[in-house]
Amino acid sequence: MRLVLVAVVRDVLRSRRFYERVTVAVIVLRALRQMGQQNRASAMTRLAAWEKREIERLERRAKQHGRAVKDTGRMVRSGPPKDLAQEMRET
Repeated sequence: MRLVLVAVVRDVLRSRRFYERVTVAVIVLRALRQMGQQNRASAMTRLAAWEKREIERLERRAKQHGRAVKDTGRMVRSGPPKDLAQEMRET
């Protein structure tokens, strides 16, 4: 049995078709690996851009909220402004 197995392995290793298949498999695996790395890099770039937009959006919201609180305090102290309708149209 061992002699048959050794003969099969020897024939496979001497076969040109075997080396062609191994070479194609290595090329395909390297290409797939590279594609995976590029996809991860692209996803990370998109994630970083989304995170930057979210931070800017949250900062704008916080700034608007702070302004609204400040304006509300001013309204409580001095009463409604004379041109409230104009001020509402501007915001």
